[in-house]
Amino acid sequence: MQLANRAVVTAALAAAVAVAGYLGGLALAIAAVLLVVVFALGWPALVGLPFRAGSSVVVGVGGTGAVVVVHLTAAQPYLRYLPLVFAGAVLLAFLNELLRRDGRERLVESVSGTVTGTLVAVAAAGWVATGRTPGGEPLVVVGALALSVGSVVVAFRLATWLGALVTSVAAAAAGALGGALLKDIDVGPALLLGLAVGVLVATLHALFDELPSLERRWPSLAAVTLPVTVTGTLVYVVGRVLVG
Repeated sequence: MQLANRAVVTAALAAAVAVAGYLGGLALAIAAVLLVVVFALGWPALVGLPFRAGSSVVVGVGGTGAVVVVHLTAAQPYLRYLPLVFAGAVLLAFLNELLRRDGRERLVESVSGTVTGTLVAVAAAGWVATGRTPGGEPLVVVGALALSVGSVVVAFRLATWLGALVTSVAAAAAGALGGALLKDIDVGPALLLGLAVGVLVATLHALFDELPSLERRWPSLAAVTLPVTVTGTLVYVVGRVLVG
């Protein structure tokens, strides 16, 4: 999948998260689970893990479990059980290696790649936690809007540092615009949230854009969902710091 196509798909996914965040509740949880599932199916192929089926199961179970637990947690802090879910997923990653019958080649790479993918998938639960926090719906919308704009801008093939700067500024401007249009969030915090999202988008673009596996379908799907998935916890953390 070409960079321009990946950018459009990521922007569309971010817009869908913004709509789900506006609706709140179960809609946002379902959107997060769908992101996790698509990401889990493509992540092992994206980074070239040796036991792809098992790694996909671990990443999918960990991410889905995190979203469900956060959605069902009765009171704040909504992420308090997330470390337990992630710890269980790490144990599952080791169990996954025990089930291999291929000589367990590249064992360290397989474990580390699976755990890293699980950490990214678990981050999707941040969208749900943000949406459930009082006054959190505008944060979800602003964060998703900044992500959508940043994902489109990053498709312009600029020099590395110039591209990162333009992407960050565009995402910050989108965040500020969201803050100006929405209630319950000021322009200043919205701008800073957009800036943080823009920096993240530019960083992920620099890390993954040159991978040869992006020529195939499932790795490309993982790449387009990765920014949306990992931004969930970023929005939650930055929102709690800036907005409370």
